[in-house]
Amino acid sequence: MRGLLKSFVLLTLVFAFVAVPPLAAQEEATGNLRYSITVTRFENRAGWHGYWDLGDAWDTVLTDMLNQTGRFIVLGETDMRAAALDEQDFAASGRTAGGKKAPVTGQMTPAQLLVKGAITHVQGDTGGAGGGVRIKGFKVGGGGGKGEVNATIYIVDSTTGQVVASKSVVGTHKKKALNVGYATGDWGAAFGGHKNDNVGLAVQDACANAVAFMIEQLPNFQWTGSVVLIKNGKVYVNRGTREGVSVGQRFSVGEVEVLRDPDTGEVLDESMTEFAQLKVDQVKEKLSICSIVSGDASAVSKGMTIHQQ
Repeated sequence: MRGLLKSFVLLTLVFAFVAVPPLAAQEEATGNLRYSITVTRFENRAGWHGYWDLGDAWDTVLTDMLNQTGRFIVLGETDMRAAALDEQDFAASGRTAGGKKAPVTGQMTPAQLLVKGAITHVQGDTGGAGGGVRIKGFKVGGGGGKGEVNATIYIVDSTTGQVVASKSVVGTHKKKALNVGYATGDWGAAFGGHKNDNVGLAVQDACANAVAFMIEQLPNFQWTGSVVLIKNGKVYVNRGTREGVSVGQRFSVGEVEVLRDPDTGEVLDESMTEFAQLKVDQVKEKLSICSIVSGDASAVSKGMTIHQQ
């Protein structure tokens, strides 16, 4: 008995040291810094039609899950941003009452990353269970059975337009995204009240897998910011709590040289000539105030780029 207890304690200690949660490891790798991201319309290429719109449901769930992770600055979907621009144009036309709360131009947050893709396959099968309804040859809803959704996602760098990562994800209702740590309280509207049917649960699971993949890619993206002001020996940069910056964080500051293909103009690489290193002393929502802890303070100027160390 004592030997079994000793073995159990040993195994517990081993798991305590090696079973690092993936998200914790990713946060350590990226410093928990956030990237602005927006989800574009996913095309329904599966030919599936039901009580709810598959593309709308996917966009709603994926956007909400990205927001729940706390790892992204999630911007409105494409149609929402277009509506915001229309409101700004309307306010600028002079036909509105104006005032401090009127929308203004020039303040839209740009997306560093774009997410797009297509839903390529949908299967709903109740496996002989009772209940449910028939939609295009599929029986959706009822007890038991399974649902499956396949989609291909692309992460696009908004600066270059290049696809920087892609993946085919599969979701099934058996995994149930309800069990992966995401709240589903407001998704009912996206599914027309059928968020708990087989296909609805498969959409949730596929989106959860897509979000996990996107978080895994974050260490591959260069997080950047810019110097906006130098005052009284302090360096002000355009990144704050919104982007995940915290007091004590360190950044490199310098000039970035962009190498372009002379034939196509395509960005081939970027390299920074570091002039100094910064330490964050104070953080506001969209701004951080830093001290220069090493390097040539006199060489640092407005407009220079900061990189995460």
